[in-house]
Amino acid sequence: MSKPLTIPTPALIVLSHLRWNFVYQRPQHLMTRAAKDRRVYYVEEPMFGDFANHFELERTECGVTVCTPYLQVGLAPAEAQSITAKLLADLVAEEHLTEYDLWVYSPMELPVAARLSPRVTVYDCMDELANFKGASPELRRREAALFQQADVVFTGGHRLYEAKCLQHGNVHPFPSSVEVSHFAQARAGLADPADQATLARPRLGFYGVIDERFDIELIGEVARRRPEWQFVLLGPVVKIDEAELPRGENLHYLGQKKYADLPAYLAHWDVALLPFALNASTEFISPTKTPEYLAAGVPVVSTGICDVIRPYGDGDMVRVADGADAFEAACAAALAEAGTSAARLRQERADAYLSQLSWDLTWQGMRDELEAAAVLHSAVPLAAGAAYFEGADD
Repeated sequence: MSKPLTIPTPALIVLSHLRWNFVYQRPQHLMTRAAKDRRVYYVEEPMFGDFANHFELERTECGVTVCTPYLQVGLAPAEAQSITAKLLADLVAEEHLTEYDLWVYSPMELPVAARLSPRVTVYDCMDELANFKGASPELRRREAALFQQADVVFTGGHRLYEAKCLQHGNVHPFPSSVEVSHFAQARAGLADPADQATLARPRLGFYGVIDERFDIELIGEVARRRPEWQFVLLGPVVKIDEAELPRGENLHYLGQKKYADLPAYLAHWDVALLPFALNASTEFISPTKTPEYLAAGVPVVSTGICDVIRPYGDGDMVRVADGADAFEAACAAALAEAGTSAARLRQERADAYLSQLSWDLTWQGMRDELEAAAVLHSAVPLAAGAAYFEGADD
């Protein structure tokens, strides 16, 4: 009996605005899983300097190939993207990629794909980037063009889904997920990291990018009111002046930490914080750290972010409070509840919810939608167009 034919899985070319070795988040979680059964090429934004235009490739341990364009300094943005598009097309030829899918995180990078002919185009819209500080006014136009090209669109949360499903006919919400076993290590008595081991208790912690989404006024005020609370803040400071950050003896900026080290910090926090400002840049966010904090078994206090309120706040897993008075009171309540039956019940609700989440399941769902889009794309393109015009006559 002959063996069944093995059909190679199409490669995946990813265009991202986030560097692979920056904060470990959604793209890294998903692409490490994608790389288990296909070749993944993660194309970063360029590095500029005094050198010839070229790609540098880093084959990571997880199987992802990180592709960084190194371009001559002084190029206009359009010229830089045109050169990168040529470099990427050459890479496709050199790697003998006869069939591949395109996965886009940043609509601004769409011109980089100009020379590609993907089987399927995916737009994984993890944030409303146009609302971020310093966003190009061109971004919305590029996103509209990407919607025209994309076969399927994923969103990083339900609030974002509500906005994007009005702009494309095949949109699916895939909110932030979690590696429960990784963060559950925080419950197993890990040693306190050296740079926080000398800090007094209680400790209230945050990790993530500290940028315009982080409510520095809120943290500064609560820290001023509660000098006995130690605030541990982990992560890079981006797009804001470090001089603007609140300072005090109980405010500790410990810098960016590796993903592998986060459980050890969480293991010695008394409350985990989501102190996001309520502004245009946070309206659509779905913080990955929400389920991570809960998996670590740490009480969580958040400002009123839509994708925290649903499902975590409504489900009484996370305390939600806005303004310094309410936020301070919520933190105090979380500290007071520690070790009680109410705290155990709250954690049990969180654990039950988290048992349904994993990045493995998220990737599986995305992969299924990608393949469904491929079938639809290859079926009868004319029929899709006919259906569109028939709908327009209604």
